[in-house]
Amino acid sequence: MMDLSLTKPGEVVKLLCDRLRKERLSQQMTQAEVAARAGIGVNTVSNLESGKNVGFENVVRVAMVLGRFRELEALFKPKVDTLDDILKYEKSLKRQRIRKRTDDAE
Repeated sequence: MMDLSLTKPGEVVKLLCDRLRKERLSQQMTQAEVAARAGIGVNTVSNLESGKNVGFENVVRVAMVLGRFRELEALFKPKVDTLDDILKYEKSLKRQRIRKRTDDAE
């Protein structure tokens, strides 16, 4: 597994795009087949595999077609290892706005 904390965003994008392409090929699917099943254009799949900007919904659609939705779903799950973590998470759900930090507190 790659240590993403020491990686530049562009390198992460390149890594994920390469994995996406390899996953598609391992399932013996063409870009056209993925596009048709995902309800998006072939150019969108091509752009996604080459690291060009595409909408996040398109990433989700392709992940679903390739059977990798579970991994994507886990991406922003809250970290709740302890009871305190659960209570903090539940409390944070009630908050609507984050207060700005002031530099006066120094």
